[in-house]
Amino acid sequence: MMDIYDELATRWPSPIVARKEVGRFSGGVLNPRSMANLDSLGEGVPGKFQAAPRKIAYPVKELVKWMRDRAAKTKINKEEK
Repeated sequence: MMDIYDELATRWPSPIVARKEVGRFSGGVLNPRSMANLDSLGEGVPGKFQAAPRKIAYPVKELVKWMRDRAAKTKINKEEK
């Protein structure tokens, strides 16, 4: 059964997502500036790469997995409070 994260990946026309497009990919949930901050803290998407000078991209599969993992962590933290 597909979940919302699988649907995001299925509808995206490319195997990568440029950092500046993460908002469009995620329906506005993610922000490129926040992603840059998380990357600099070492908390961003594994597998990010420099696609061109000053252009960072994420593999769709890694981005979806990262989103799913962060959502699960947020849910666990809320349940603990």
